[in-house]
Amino acid sequence: MTDWAVKRSHMLLEYAGSRYPRGECPAIYAQTDEWIQTSPLRGCRVLDATPVFFNTLMKHAALLAGGASLTVEYGGMPFDPEAVSVLRDAGVRTVSPKEAADMDFDAVLDCGGINASVRSRYGYAELTRSGVYKYAGHRCPVILVDSGVIKTIETGLGTGDGFVRALREIGLGDLSGRNIVVFGCGKVGRGVAVRCIMENAGHVTVVDDMRSIKPPAGAHLIDMRDAEGISDALRGAWCAVAATGIRCALERNVNIRELADSGILVANMGVEDEFGPDMPAERVLNGKSPLNFILREPTRMRYIDPTMALDNFAAVKLCSGGCVEGVSLPDPDLEQRILENVRSGAVGPELERFGRALGFAE
Repeated sequence: MTDWAVKRSHMLLEYAGSRYPRGECPAIYAQTDEWIQTSPLRGCRVLDATPVFFNTLMKHAALLAGGASLTVEYGGMPFDPEAVSVLRDAGVRTVSPKEAADMDFDAVLDCGGINASVRSRYGYAELTRSGVYKYAGHRCPVILVDSGVIKTIETGLGTGDGFVRALREIGLGDLSGRNIVVFGCGKVGRGVAVRCIMENAGHVTVVDDMRSIKPPAGAHLIDMRDAEGISDALRGAWCAVAATGIRCALERNVNIRELADSGILVANMGVEDEFGPDMPAERVLNGKSPLNFILREPTRMRYIDPTMALDNFAAVKLCSGGCVEGVSLPDPDLEQRILENVRSGAVGPELERFGRALGFAE
């Protein structure tokens, strides 16, 4: 590892590591310890576009420990200005999406497909399923970090936890007896539904494709094509949550203007505007941005730790030059290696208790 990378990695670890003991991020610490010795990214130009918050600094420290010539993009997604300032104080280059578009990299670690047009020698890793469509037709390797078992920890346990913490932040944290409708029963929607059930919500209803989705225990499923059933559920709802990951998805079977005029709380937990233009941004909690992004830590470190480690490993795989063209899934053996570290940390007991309800498969 270069002296430049050593110094900056240590600075970030000194600053952020005091907040995050090893039990909160065992995967990132294990990765950093290994990469200090092996420098698998020595000389590689890496763009990281993970939303910049204080826990993301640990991800950056690991990339620097691996020897990466690191550039961090901010502004395309919600971010914490103070965390950006810490990166700058540590001498890490930070750029806007517009600036990144004019640069060249060896690997791009993307989020939401924002950097699909940025030049990358070896390819891309994408954190979200909603960003994959922006890579359609790309003649390059794209590793979809969102697929596989690791991401379930973040989007299931972590996003559900962030949803409830965000409601508490704005004084709406008591879910007891309150009816909630969740649109989408993928990893995010399932996690929100499970967490609402844990918080003693009244009726928790998920809306998805009845032919292929099994709801978590304690939740009721309405088929996404059943407009009348959806309307009935919304009439008795306290809160409606969008978690499909698809732009304008709710327009298909929901009267958006009627929902906007109702007294129902409306929240979005995906990166896309799932409500569409007929829903005013001011009508949605946090203005259509993911609700948990009102928090200083949108997803707690213990939940996002394995995803960040997997995303970093994707940079190593890409820069090896051996990835095939098109979208590929994470290496299952690598995921299991990360999980061995995760189970020893703070999230281990939760994973054991709630993993099955979230569809977690080892």
